Amino acid sequence: MKQCASIALFLALLSGCSKAPEVAKGPPKDEKSPELYRVKFETTKGPVIVEVHREWAPLGSDRFYTLVKNNYFDGAKFFRVIPDFMAQFGLAADPAVTARYEGTELADDPVRQSNTRGMVSFATRGPNSRTTQMFINFGNNARLDQSGFAPFGQVVSGMEAVDGFYNQYGEAPSQGLIKSQGSKYLEASFPLLDSIKTARIGD
Repeated sequence: MKQCASIALFLALLSGCSKAPEVAKGPPKDEKSPELYRVKFETTKGPVIVEVHREWAPLGSDRFYTLVKNNYFDGAKFFRVIPDFMAQFGLAADPAVTARYEGTELADDPVRQSNTRGMVSFATRGPNSRTTQMFINFGNNARLDQSGFAPFGQVVSGMEAVDGFYNQYGEAPSQGLIKSQGSKYLEASFPLLDSIKTARIGD
């Protein structure tokens, strides 16, 4: 009996010391951004500076500001680069980081600026669906305005670097695989893609 009691006590203590299952951590709450700020992207093609005007798209500006402050873009790839159209990015290098933003869709901002060359807008799947993906316009894509793509910032320096992003993979990279495997998938299957080394507030 004593031996059974000792074993039961040992098992109880062992169970008490075991770690509880980890719960997936949600994303940081979007902060209100300054009315005007700049973000410097160090890319594999050189520095790119984006100037953000909150009045253009307040919700988009706040989400972008929060993502940058939390180093979300570090190591991320420009995974969809279409000549004469746009360079898309915003899926994190670590798939676990991307996953934290599932279900965090933003309401649409009114379109107050046009999608002309150098303008930066969030990508969408339809109304009220912005999360973390965005794109830089290569040319005049004003046709996107009527579809609700609201620019929140503009490249004010380094557009020549953006023009130089590798663009021969087209639509081939799978967004589903980027979400599940992150940059490891892109580095293995699309090694020439350009990437963001760091993105920081200030220039």
